[in-house]
Amino acid sequence: MTETDAVIKPKWKNLGVRFGSAVVLVLICLAPFYFGGLLWAVLAGLFGARMLYEWVRMSDPEAGLPEYILPIIGLVVGIVYIAQGETWLATLSLVVTLLGVAVVQFARKTAPRLGWTEIGMLYVIVPTLMIVALRGNEVGFDSTGFGRLVFIVICVVAADVGAYFGGSIMGGPKLAPRISPNKTWSGMISGQVLAIALGAVVGAILGIGAGNGALLALPVALLSVIGDLFESGVKRRLGVKDTGDLMPGHGGLLDRMDGLMAAVFGATLVLTTFPAIWPG
Repeated sequence: MTETDAVIKPKWKNLGVRFGSAVVLVLICLAPFYFGGLLWAVLAGLFGARMLYEWVRMSDPEAGLPEYILPIIGLVVGIVYIAQGETWLATLSLVVTLLGVAVVQFARKTAPRLGWTEIGMLYVIVPTLMIVALRGNEVGFDSTGFGRLVFIVICVVAADVGAYFGGSIMGGPKLAPRISPNKTWSGMISGQVLAIALGAVVGAILGIGAGNGALLALPVALLSVIGDLFESGVKRRLGVKDTGDLMPGHGGLLDRMDGLMAAVFGATLVLTTFPAIWPG
């Protein structure tokens, strides 16, 4: 075995397990993703609830039942309002939930932990509501919501896969050694290039044009990296390796979805600010 083989093999030792977990996740999402509407909203709610549970458990090991239940209730209420097109009511329910959790934490006298749960609620609930809104109620592969979410997912996966292989093969300077020691600049750049290239191809296929596809892929892919680094930084700050063990090779569901959460947030802002990029 060469020295290069010895370096690369450990980095790729979990590749099969990671791929298997990703396939299972895709199969679970396939039908709700296609039909949208209520089915997709329910699945998004289940995923969001699991991620909220993982965040609260990570950020406050002494959290009581109210700290777990209140964020999930806020998520469910928000999804119901978003599905009805009542964005302001969804926002109001989120604000009320944030205040409710803060009151519970003050009552429990956990001031040092105050804020961590609220940050997690914003990090999980807001993108989850956006995912529901982006998908909409249209059924089928040719619906605007289906196309938009497929585009975002492809860009996020491309950024992740490109970074994984590019960083493993090329190595080089670390991107953020204190936050995520395994990430390299070569991997980050490789992931961005692959995401933009695929964004252009998928954009052309979906009818928004290669140029618009590449333009939209850039913030989506970049924010997926930022979201990943953000969660890694929080875990390092709290002394946690993974948010859970639900997905072999990845850790918790939040460990797998962290980049997607930030990417959806960025894509929604771009599409709302510049609707001409993707009419519909």
